[in-house]
Amino acid sequence: MIVSLRIEDLLDSPDPRYIDLLHPNSSYRMPGSAPANGEATWPKDVGVIALEIYFPSQYVDQAELEQFDGVSAGKYTVGLGQARMGFCSDREDINSLCLTVVQRLMERNGLSYDQVGRLEVGTETIIDKSKSVKTVVMQLFEESGNTDVEGIDTTNACYGGTAALFNAVNWVESSSWDGRYALAVAGDIAVYATGSARPTGGAGAIAMLVGPNAPLAFDRGLRGTHMQHAYDFYKPDMASEYPVVDGKLSIECYLSALDRCYSVYRNKIHAQWQREGVDKRFSLEDFGYMVFHSPYCKLVQKSLARLVLSDFLSHPRSNTETGPFSGLEAFREVKPEETYFNRDVEKAFMKASTEMFDQKTKASLLVSNQNGNMYTPSVYGCLASVIAQHTPQHLAGQRIGLFSYGSGFAATLYSLRVSQDATPGSGLDKLCASLCDLKARLDSRRKVSPAMFAENMQLREETHHLAPYVPQGAVEELFPGTWYLTRVDEKHRREYSRRSLNDDLPLEAGLVNSTTATEQHIPSPVKKMPRLPASTAGPEAVTVSNGDH
Repeated sequence: MIVSLRIEDLLDSPDPRYIDLLHPNSSYRMPGSAPANGEATWPKDVGVIALEIYFPSQYVDQAELEQFDGVSAGKYTVGLGQARMGFCSDREDINSLCLTVVQRLMERNGLSYDQVGRLEVGTETIIDKSKSVKTVVMQLFEESGNTDVEGIDTTNACYGGTAALFNAVNWVESSSWDGRYALAVAGDIAVYATGSARPTGGAGAIAMLVGPNAPLAFDRGLRGTHMQHAYDFYKPDMASEYPVVDGKLSIECYLSALDRCYSVYRNKIHAQWQREGVDKRFSLEDFGYMVFHSPYCKLVQKSLARLVLSDFLSHPRSNTETGPFSGLEAFREVKPEETYFNRDVEKAFMKASTEMFDQKTKASLLVSNQNGNMYTPSVYGCLASVIAQHTPQHLAGQRIGLFSYGSGFAATLYSLRVSQDATPGSGLDKLCASLCDLKARLDSRRKVSPAMFAENMQLREETHHLAPYVPQGAVEELFPGTWYLTRVDEKHRREYSRRSLNDDLPLEAGLVNSTTATEQHIPSPVKKMPRLPASTAGPEAVTVSNGDH
């Protein structure tokens, strides 16, 4: 007798004869899947090798903005947990942000552009309904002659950067991988109309170099995802940079997605541990750090408390006499979906999670508190903040949980494992060294008055769609090495130049040579990468034309 089986039958059927076929040691395999010992054939420890962050050179103080807006003291600084908000002049757009962060990552890690085989940009800052930001960034590759670079833009609110990162990891772990690095880029300019949402803005970009033998390796198979339809935050007006926001619904969607993603992640790690013979229950204690997408810092603190509530409810015999759940017996029967705006639950679990917040999450809010919500780069700015404030020895061996959320809505909770190797010159040591100046860079920005900030927002509102247009912002106020918009012609074609890395050189140099960044040079991790093409030129050979393109 011949029996025909579909994989759906195996997954859905309770028949133990079929379930055995899906056991990891079973000889049954789907076509194209890895063999029983296939894990050894995959690139090892795929993840983030290097990370670069860019934010604007100017900010507005939130306490001063409270006074300017005529709201009560503490509404932005305490209620939202925000201290400063970075913003762009009309000299910067999403293309310039991504050009800046990609070139900075390449220069600081001594990489040549022919070592990159995939580049994908996650953004919701759309300035062209057809042409991708990625194609603009390809100008950086022209000198190398490398046009064999997969990837394109990915969009879903603040989740696009995570989708780009997942696609980069999946590419390296796939049959399509050719041995080169992948780049995942996340960038946005978050601006709001005048009103209560404006202080939750921000701007910035993150670039992540992805490959094997990474100091931040993905936990394979441990992603909890939730996708659902909702109009909590969206941008239907193609002529405006401003979103339509349902604030209460947005918070409910965020917290409900967090609940579901955490539950799925917990189930998956329990299943993994069971296969490995590990008999224990997963909880937040298993994360060395927990970082979140941060629309504003206070929501992050509430979110960690939310996960403590989830741990409490998932453990029916949790001790309420002593320990972290002490005094929480009254909440034993609450239903999570009924507690999104329950102040009693919120206060009790924020109090219960105070110590854990200080240990696992508080450090991640450096960039969010000082620069605001960057949208797609937000959660990775939180990751960078953790790395920047800890030594390699302190980070080594830790598991970092990350929750990424994008309105509409899409969310994933996943984890990274930090390398055990914290020796000088290791990948982890280089990663920490590259971010150790993060606080100093934030402190080096120029403070702008709320009145000037409001004028800047009005200028953006009136001119972001104009053609032809010549920006008015001062180039000399940008950070050295920043790409900026020089003009938009009558056909809406945008042209860019780069401010010199050397303040003594002209602002619009015809050629920018990366040898001017040698003081920031970090040796490339390429030496530990398998099957990577040998670099034919060091960083001094990486030149980019900044004339008209």
